[in-house]
Amino acid sequence: MKVLISGGGTAGHINPGIAIAKYIKSKNPDCEILFVGTQKGLETKLVPRENFELKLIKVRGFKRKLSLDTLVAIKELFQGLHEARSVIKQFKPDIVIGTGGYVCGPVVFNAARMGIPTLIHEQNAFPGVTNKLLSRFVDRVAISFKESEKFFKNKKKVVFTGNPIRGELLNTDRKAAREKLQIEKDKPFVVVFGGSRGAEPINNTVCEFISQHKDEKDFHLLFATGEAQYDKIVKRLGNFNSQYIKVVPYIYNMADVMAAADLVVCRAGAITLSELTALGVPSILIPSPYVTANHQEYNARALEKQGAAIVILEKKLNHSIFYEQVSNLLRDRNKLKSMAENSKKMGITNASEKIYGIIEELLKV
Repeated sequence: MKVLISGGGTAGHINPGIAIAKYIKSKNPDCEILFVGTQKGLETKLVPRENFELKLIKVRGFKRKLSLDTLVAIKELFQGLHEARSVIKQFKPDIVIGTGGYVCGPVVFNAARMGIPTLIHEQNAFPGVTNKLLSRFVDRVAISFKESEKFFKNKKKVVFTGNPIRGELLNTDRKAAREKLQIEKDKPFVVVFGGSRGAEPINNTVCEFISQHKDEKDFHLLFATGEAQYDKIVKRLGNFNSQYIKVVPYIYNMADVMAAADLVVCRAGAITLSELTALGVPSILIPSPYVTANHQEYNARALEKQGAAIVILEKKLNHSIFYEQVSNLLRDRNKLKSMAENSKKMGITNASEKIYGIIEELLKV
């Protein structure tokens, strides 16, 4: 079996593809898997790290306003369509899977027009533009929130699967992870990140916190700035040496970090929330206000409603509120335990299995 997977830009589109690929490999070790992405996306770092082959095509997203960038995007779209078709002809996949991002457009569209079975996976409650367009051509649409079904016209194509979780996240031992990360037994471990590209308001808040609490010893803090903002953050923080505070550009060992965490402070992207709930990790969520239909706040409120998370809107975020909320939760171990239990109840851990079932179904047709 040959499987082509296309998804790119951010980790939120790439990690589901990697999770699906690994599950397919676990069921069919002889399967050939090829990823297709773009040079500018995070896939150039994440996919090779998992030992999957990656082909690159040239395509970019469209700006909402007409400009020179729009003309360049149109030119690159046609180039991407041609390059995607060439990749498909050369690889000869049995099925093509799209996991989001504009790179999926030319890849999945070409495959559908060539008569190859196609499947797209939508991570969010509010589908992206690319997936809504592709849903007209593909054979199946896998969704992660039941609420998103209403956005797809052909309901017969839609299958509720949840978001696929990387197997290593589900199989990591908490005690072993904490030892590997050198987290002291009696110290809570707090993790802060703003997504694969970072989030400036969160970074500014945590910077101010670190500047005022460099001698913090009550808990361990891991702060991921996003690679684009790392140098600026390090320069701003200056030289400081703490065994309890660690600043990194990106968290590549997320399985160990999630397993070891007592509390996570982050955005409310769909994949992140799926991973938090699958592992039963309490969270403070700061939804991005810059996303389509404000879907991150919608996601975050769902966890808050179930007692699994606390929501802080970005416009209300500052270092005092950050420190107050984190400190209050770490002091109230009963509430933290209750949040962990409520988070775990919401988790879906068999999405990859369900998606593999769809693949088997399509290949039997």
